[in-house]
Amino acid sequence: MRHILNTGQTHCYSDVGEQINCHFSGQDADLRIGVSWPTVRYKLQKEVVIDRLTGLAWTRNANIGTFPCTWQESFEKIRKLNQEYYGGYSDWRLPNRNELRSLVSYQTKKPSLPDGNPFLNVFLGWYWSSTTAVINPAYAWSLHLEGARMFYGRKNQYQLFWPVRGQSAVLPATGQKKCYDESGHTIDCLDTGQDGELLLGNDWPRPRFTVESGVIHDRLTGLGWAAHSDMTGGSVSWPEAFDAVQQANREKLDGLSSWRLPNINELTSLVDCSRHTPALPKGHPVQGMKDGYWSSTTSFFETDWAWVLYLNKGACGVGHKPGNHFHVLPVTTLAFT
Repeated sequence: MRHILNTGQTHCYSDVGEQINCHFSGQDADLRIGVSWPTVRYKLQKEVVIDRLTGLAWTRNANIGTFPCTWQESFEKIRKLNQEYYGGYSDWRLPNRNELRSLVSYQTKKPSLPDGNPFLNVFLGWYWSSTTAVINPAYAWSLHLEGARMFYGRKNQYQLFWPVRGQSAVLPATGQKKCYDESGHTIDCLDTGQDGELLLGNDWPRPRFTVESGVIHDRLTGLGWAAHSDMTGGSVSWPEAFDAVQQANREKLDGLSSWRLPNINELTSLVDCSRHTPALPKGHPVQGMKDGYWSSTTSFFETDWAWVLYLNKGACGVGHKPGNHFHVLPVTTLAFT
């Protein structure tokens, strides 16, 4: 699987939050899709932690700024770290949305970081990314480390920042190519340190999507998506989402019997951070897009909830499993490229 990390989820849960046997459940922990984590994920080098999964290096101190700051102040404080040659390096930056999400484990909470990590002073709150939320450019994407939510906060609000350095051979680019000030106005990207200036991550192929035998092939990830994005004809509960995918396999939807409910990292791989409503790449062939889609990943913070992608915004939130609130977009792994 290209450019999609394993979520780290290792247990399966019922719709009321009880741990169950994963066998044939179709849940995230049953299938364990994505780039596997190394047995020893982190390498500690004094003040710096190298993540051997992504190749990125983070400050060991997860609260190096000591106090919360605005989005713009976070860039300024990182410039100061570079002037001081912190940890022996002068190329620290604010992580983009994909880099920040790569820290997360979906089998932990308070904080939602992998067990046994060597980080210090982790704050159970919001951390800034360098990626603007284009649905309202006065806001930027943030990660909440208590439970792993990815949402956006107003840039003049106060959050923490976590510097990163290096480039990842695994993570894709976010799609963002413009830069914005704290008021949401488009600005020249030069020397901003924003996602739109640095453009880090693997480039997207052009075209990114092709359609073969009625299946949408994402050439970035190797995933195949159903062409119609509302296979149930309305919102359903989490258990009903799995039932719908099983039915699609029995009926060989588009000639395939390998459909599954995507995990949250697979779902989020669709997001283009330069667009909204929906937050999909320009020219995407998906038909009938809805806003909220179930993933196969349980929220470890409250195990009777599951992760959901809000596709108009591009946000990662949660939904109560028994509620008929969200839609189903099945995925498969394709052999063709």
